[in-house]
Amino acid sequence: MQTFETRDPTDQAFWNERFDRNFMPWDKGGVPAALRDFVAQSAPGATVLIPGCGTGYEVGYLCEAGWDVTAIDFSPAAVDAARALLGPWAQRVEQADFFTFTPKKPPDVIYERAFLCALPPRMRAAIAARWAALLPPGGLLAGFFYFDDAPKGPPFGIAKDALDALLKPSFECVEDRPVADSIPAFAGRERWQVWRRY
Repeated sequence: MQTFETRDPTDQAFWNERFDRNFMPWDKGGVPAALRDFVAQSAPGATVLIPGCGTGYEVGYLCEAGWDVTAIDFSPAAVDAARALLGPWAQRVEQADFFTFTPKKPPDVIYERAFLCALPPRMRAAIAARWAALLPPGGLLAGFFYFDDAPKGPPFGIAKDALDALLKPSFECVEDRPVADSIPAFAGRERWQVWRRY
């Protein structure tokens, strides 16, 4: 059992320590099937923002599919890990704070993969507000949402009603389905959802 000095997931050091020690139980090590399906059903060329990209497997996949990807993480260790993995797509990853980052052009899609559940519940309203601010009308928030009521995290689960209350002021849910290839930490408790910005 590893012990860590930093316990606050809002602190950059929390994530640096875990990436530096290669302790990433949330890391699937590949591209989830639901994202592959989403890409297959979508027109290529969308502009995508990936907040909290971690090792960034999806970055390379989306770039190779012809999508214009910008991925950010506020942990330098995560950015280094992603760039080491991504080869020709390494420069698509930037160190940045999601709450202050402004992409060069508005994204058509924000890809959510364990970003909402990585941060404490007190941050949720700010996350949802930033998603809504970054996406133009018709833009999509697409990804994986973790539903659980355990009080400790990360990952910090959310109740379905709470997620609806968080997003419905600005978004409409247009797709919601179970996930068959979850990592053990999320198994049976996550869903693939797509929300369209009003």
